[in-house]
Amino acid sequence: MIHLSILDYSPIDEKSNSREALIATTKLAQLADKLGFKRFWVSEHHGMQTLAGSNPEMLMMHLAANTQNIRIGSGGVMLQHYSAYKVAEGVKLLEALYPGRIDLGIGRAPGGNKITHSALNIGKSRISSYEQQVKDLKAYLSGQEEITASFPGLIPTPIVDTVPQLWSLGAGGNGGLLAGREGMSYIFAHFINPGGTGLQATEDYFSNFSPSVITPKPQNMVAVFAAVAETEEAAERLAKGFDHWMLMIESGRETPYYMTFENIQEYPYTAEEKEIIRNNRRRIIVGSPDSAKQQIEQLAAAYQTDEVMILPQIFGEENRMKAIELLAEVFQLD
Repeated sequence: MIHLSILDYSPIDEKSNSREALIATTKLAQLADKLGFKRFWVSEHHGMQTLAGSNPEMLMMHLAANTQNIRIGSGGVMLQHYSAYKVAEGVKLLEALYPGRIDLGIGRAPGGNKITHSALNIGKSRISSYEQQVKDLKAYLSGQEEITASFPGLIPTPIVDTVPQLWSLGAGGNGGLLAGREGMSYIFAHFINPGGTGLQATEDYFSNFSPSVITPKPQNMVAVFAAVAETEEAAERLAKGFDHWMLMIESGRETPYYMTFENIQEYPYTAEEKEIIRNNRRRIIVGSPDSAKQQIEQLAAAYQTDEVMILPQIFGEENRMKAIELLAEVFQLD
């Protein structure tokens, strides 16, 4: 059986705004909860005009309060910007309020450009490597492993009797190796890097996994963009909006909102841009429910997992909600 989860960027649609985007995220989480999705994660993106999701921990608090059963998480907290101790305090507070429902996904990426990176780190001196931050965070969260070497004896509060799940976000490099050696759950971002390195990273994860208090046995996921509609034609129409959004992001021409299909269909793409769009299609599942199901099952098999995280990065609140309804129905979630 395939379990489905959702990662939402809180996209700002044309003729909408940040407040409405966050309300739409809340509605999507509530619907996912009702439909039987396993997790609902939110992102950390800085300085991006089309996305309202910049502070996952704050949004997680709101979403956990407005849902009942679904696990709420970050996809993810960009750990390099923060104190591992502060991150641990925040997620332990969430775990105290919503026991057994909190996921902490962490990543190495900056989540923004050089300017936002500098703004987030002004006045700071780096005293720990990312690898040491991960070790510290594990120790702070578990309360049962060897106390962190960085600050011996330091115990973050609140003290709770349950532990949030700790997920390492990977898109290449040695992410799978690190997640395995440190005893974390692992999710590979196929939507960022569909070029095949994710399969090796997953193999590295399983072959190097070392059990920990937080993650006693290996657990992995794969994440992918998805444009799902009732027909192939309707899904393709939604995917063209994704094509344009991704092209603008990658070429540094981001618009203030996620544009409608009608406003991009006459866009004069160059031959080079068309090639970029073709390559980016490897990052997204496009199709009717039956077609999407087949593609998702193939992806899950390739990554040796029974859980796939979907990013419905398509225009329109109604389209995103319909997409997850169709997936829930075809996968018979409950």
